[in-house]
Amino acid sequence: MFMKETRHFGEQPIAAILQAAGLTAHDLVAASPVPMTHKMVARACKGRRLTLNTKTIVLNALQAATGKTFAFADLFNYGKDRQR
Repeated sequence: MFMKETRHFGEQPIAAILQAAGLTAHDLVAASPVPMTHKMVARACKGRRLTLNTKTIVLNALQAATGKTFAFADLFNYGKDRQR
């Protein structure tokens, strides 16, 4: 039997990190060292399943904007490192 994969995981920890740091989606897009869209940030915050490449872009942009180091597990509550 085929089970449909979940694509929506609810609000992610990255949304709280952005709010605590006083950052907006635009701040991340501006700080990103590679091309990035506001939609990528919105999807990350809302909990839409992202590709590894997109998660890496978001992670690098957040690190550039805050000057702090984060791991995927700090930003997202799903993925290989979070499976039960």
